[in-house]
Amino acid sequence: MFLLNPKAYDRAHMDKESREIMLKTIKFFEDKGLKKIKADDQAATWYQDFLDFIKKEQPFAKLLTPEGYGAPGSRWDMWRIEEYNEILSFYGLCYWYAWQVTILGLGPIWMGDNEEAKHKTAKLLQEGGIFAFGLSERAHGADLYSSEMMLHPQPDGTYLARGSKYYIGNGNVAALVSTFGKIAGTGEYVFFVVDTKHPRYECVKKIDTSGVRQAYVSEYKLNDYPITDKDILSRGQLAWDSSLNTVNVGKFELGWASIGIGTHCFYEALNHAATRQLYGQLVTDFPHVKKLFTESYARLTAMKLFALRAGDYLKSASNMDRRYLLYNPIVKMKVTTQGEKVVGMLHDTIAAKGFEQDTYFEMAVRDIGMLPKLEGTTHVNMALIIKFIQNYLFNKDEFPEVPVRSDNSNDGYLFKQFAGGLSKVTFPDYRKAYEGVNIPNVNLFREQVETFRDMLKKAPPTKEQSKIVDYGMAMGEMFTLIPYAQLILENSKNYNIDGPTVDEIFNFMVRDFSQFALSVYSNFENSPEQEKFLMSMIRKPVNNEAGFKEVWEKNVLSLKDQYVMTE
Repeated sequence: MFLLNPKAYDRAHMDKESREIMLKTIKFFEDKGLKKIKADDQAATWYQDFLDFIKKEQPFAKLLTPEGYGAPGSRWDMWRIEEYNEILSFYGLCYWYAWQVTILGLGPIWMGDNEEAKHKTAKLLQEGGIFAFGLSERAHGADLYSSEMMLHPQPDGTYLARGSKYYIGNGNVAALVSTFGKIAGTGEYVFFVVDTKHPRYECVKKIDTSGVRQAYVSEYKLNDYPITDKDILSRGQLAWDSSLNTVNVGKFELGWASIGIGTHCFYEALNHAATRQLYGQLVTDFPHVKKLFTESYARLTAMKLFALRAGDYLKSASNMDRRYLLYNPIVKMKVTTQGEKVVGMLHDTIAAKGFEQDTYFEMAVRDIGMLPKLEGTTHVNMALIIKFIQNYLFNKDEFPEVPVRSDNSNDGYLFKQFAGGLSKVTFPDYRKAYEGVNIPNVNLFREQVETFRDMLKKAPPTKEQSKIVDYGMAMGEMFTLIPYAQLILENSKNYNIDGPTVDEIFNFMVRDFSQFALSVYSNFENSPEQEKFLMSMIRKPVNNEAGFKEVWEKNVLSLKDQYVMTE
């Protein structure tokens, strides 16, 4: 089974210790049960039981400590990390959020050059500590240039930290908060750690949010908090790079949270619809409901295929191969927005049931919309993606084949990656992914891609058009589908996804590409030549009734009652 089913858990190539971590986590949530999870959510109960579990079973310590610092078996392995993302979000975004913010808080520590702080952090993780990432500020958001957090040098060589940070998860109990700021007088960038239990650390308030109710999203203030060199993680360029590169790693987790939420919603919606009768027939007998479920399944499968493959490139990253810098923001931007789409379609199949307080769905409807808006908005990530268009489409390079990276490796490069240099990131020919594939909608999508490429060569955006942000965003949506399709095709071979399912995936890809082309055509001024290209990209997918029926019966309806959460 390709989609996660916690009650029939089977992740290929997972070593025994990693598998035990996942199974113990699944057991914790299944033992807790849906009723208690929902009661805690509705009461905004702090998840102390989950933190107690973390301390006892050590999942954070084992999964988030790089090799050489923690207990035996500890390593920073994105294969395991992506799996844990999916499991936590499958049960509730608040639990994932505690994990996600810890990942962000650990980033500047593992990326810094303070070895003493690293060993201290490993010990704190083993003691059950969670961490926080103090980057954004109330007045400036994540605008690092405008940061007002300052370290004020003292005559004895120490510093006093003054300033505040805003919208900081885990800010109430974090063992350490990695805090970004500047050295007063010089403006040099700096990352340092503070302890939430210190008397000069003031947790100002919990920021009221309709998002993850149980989490503690805080504002904190440092009131002449004493800082020594032992607390400083990095300075100058390393501090700046650590902020950007931590977000590079952290944004990858967001797509996996959408996959976990979407998968649980899929099971819950299907189980309900397949047993509910309206007008003398099952809801799942209605043609439009079959279509909604089948497309939801196809989109969810595509999300997971892409995110898994992006993880392979992330694990294979080096100074010579930085393709992950394109794929990561697509996981952040595209997979999360696809998650919204999937949950929305599933909601249409169960209607008012999705608002009932005792369902997982009610929680998911609220939470799924958060993910595209964390770690940079979709617009910010799209602006990043657009920078790769020229090299991806026109400047070919050679790379060795990247296999499925399920090996038990420590991904140490992620803590020594460098920022910038995006114009030098190269790619092989994306068309290699289409070799040996002869599926109607894949072939049709490839025609759309080649037309888009021809448009950029023969009728590219003018200087005036390039200045219009929305125009660039709309063109970027079309481009994003090209690497999205590439990695999906690569992984459909790796995971033996059947031809009819791939055809259904590319059925919606053809429609999505057409929709974005129509948006550029109808919302902006284009030259006659550009309009001709855009109109030729608007295509109707091949609707294969036999293939659709096979996917519906074998892959979708067969999942009925395969997973029901313990009450």
